[in-house]
Amino acid sequence: MPRASWNGAVIAESTAFESVEGNVYFPPAAVRRENLRDSSTTTVCPWKGTAHYYDVVVGDQVNRDAAWYYPEPKPAAANIKDHVAFWRGVKVDG
Repeated sequence: MPRASWNGAVIAESTAFESVEGNVYFPPAAVRRENLRDSSTTTVCPWKGTAHYYDVVVGDQVNRDAAWYYPEPKPAAANIKDHVAFWRGVKVDG
């Protein structure tokens, strides 16, 4: 089962997920929202659309823009709508 963790905390885990371009996208219900904080950062992917970011927070430690999601993906990426992926030191196993 894929699991995302950072600083000793499990941020997301689920047997249901999407894999796109080597990234695991966790469904919204599998993510511990208490470890995410909205970020104003966005980026644009030509085929997925505009990604929005979260800071990952564990205790008083903050990993800025370490998670992203597509709230309104383009049709080719509809399967990852609102799913969350991680990077910047967040370890995804499984």
